[in-house]
Amino acid sequence: MSQGLPAAGGVSVLQRGVAAPGNPPQPQSPEDDDRKVRRREKNRVAAQRSRKKQTQKADKLHEEYESLEQENAMLRREIAKLNEELQQLSLALKEHEKMCPLLLCPVNFVPGLRPDPVASCLPR
Repeated sequence: MSQGLPAAGGVSVLQRGVAAPGNPPQPQSPEDDDRKVRRREKNRVAAQRSRKKQTQKADKLHEEYESLEQENAMLRREIAKLNEELQQLSLALKEHEKMCPLLLCPVNFVPGLRPDPVASCLPR
């Protein structure tokens, strides 16, 4: 039979105040009771501190999460804006390429004939 488990009569060894085999019973002195009370109070205070610290840590993590969510949303908006700008610039470039004198000039396509390709292809 182990400590804390009910004995044959349904009462645990600890509840009856009987020591387990090998441990002689020790009477409770007022000093022992005081020590027990102080230890319990100290443990209670330590547990409160631990719970408070855990709550503060969770609060800090939640604040960090909120901040990162806001930053993420802002970055996504910026990406969308930059993609829109890229599309507009790509369209403008395609339109420009259709009429660019530098791209249409035959001198630019002949190897070795480049004295001044820009000057020779611009309208005079």
